[in-house]
Amino acid sequence: MAVVLSLTWDGVTPEQYDAVRDAVGWEEQAPDGGCVHVAWFDSGALHVTDVWDSQEDFERFFGERLAPAVEKAGIVGQPDTQLLPLHRRFIAPGVSGAA
Repeated sequence: MAVVLSLTWDGVTPEQYDAVRDAVGWEEQAPDGGCVHVAWFDSGALHVTDVWDSQEDFERFFGERLAPAVEKAGIVGQPDTQLLPLHRRFIAPGVSGAA
């Protein structure tokens, strides 16, 4: 069952996020089951919304690729996260790639 990951992580900087992104390489080698990823910053916090084919796909990606990169980037603390069942997904025609 597809899921939506909602994450807020206080204290994470854009530089740390970019270091994790570069180390994990999810744009060059998309993780199995990863469908959509958006990230933004406000008030000193990182916000992420992802769509995954399943919770297991996200957990595998986190354990194998993301967690080691987060540690290497020096990110501390724990994010506030929710994983909820996806009700509907829409991606506009012609939308793809990184910003």
